[in-house]
Amino acid sequence: MLTGATQGMGRRLAHHLAARGAQLLLHGRARERLEAVADEVGARFPEAEVRLYRADFADLGQVRALADAVRAAEPRLDVLVNNAAVGGGVDPKVRETSHQGHELRFAVNHLAPYVLTRRLVPLLAASAPARVVNVASAGQAPVDLDDVMLEADYEGVRAYCRSKLALIMAGFDLSAGVARLGITVNALHPADLMDTPMVRQSGFAPAVSPDEGAGPVLRLVADPALDGVTGRYFDRFDERPAHTQAYDTRARARLAEITETLTGPYLGRAARPGTP
Repeated sequence: MLTGATQGMGRRLAHHLAARGAQLLLHGRARERLEAVADEVGARFPEAEVRLYRADFADLGQVRALADAVRAAEPRLDVLVNNAAVGGGVDPKVRETSHQGHELRFAVNHLAPYVLTRRLVPLLAASAPARVVNVASAGQAPVDLDDVMLEADYEGVRAYCRSKLALIMAGFDLSAGVARLGITVNALHPADLMDTPMVRQSGFAPAVSPDEGAGPVLRLVADPALDGVTGRYFDRFDERPAHTQAYDTRARARLAEITETLTGPYLGRAARPGTP
């Protein structure tokens, strides 16, 4: 399953996965863009199996419904790639919020994949060995645990960097909770300044093609050398340390407590780590 499959690296990654013979569960926010990607993949790879799932990650209710739809319809799930994200915004000085009223970057880039992954743990465990790949960023900034919603001194790119570090921190915690179920959880920075709508919208000059980022993601998806490797952060193809806050157990525990409080209504008992 690939989230954020309708543009940028996600769109290219769908093609690369289809070329490898993967059965694709593609997620996007807009039905017409999802169908366009499915048509592209089908034209290039007529034998590819593609199924489409729509949800707006700015609404945790839709994220929960997405996970439940996948669990109801799919017999197995070998890999979940959490790729959907929002960048710094057209105007980084404007603080945007999600359907639940949370700061938008924190909601879409951290809370949404947290809910999705947790609710898909039972299906991943039933399909083990299985992998979760969190598409993060080398742009990481420490999470202000006293102001995770960035109600003071807001700036969009900084909000993005904090949300990506939160994604990494939560992944490290989850990796320990689901290891005995045969699920690995890793994060990566796929490439620098890919030519994607998110990069351009955030005001950066693109430096490389989205295909440059697809290779490192594909490695975490399928490389047999990474069987059993979990709780790591990779900068493209190389394992690197993430921001120091990611290894601060007290900070991670506090972030986990905050995250659980914000997402609790959308999790449910069956989605607790280690409980298929």
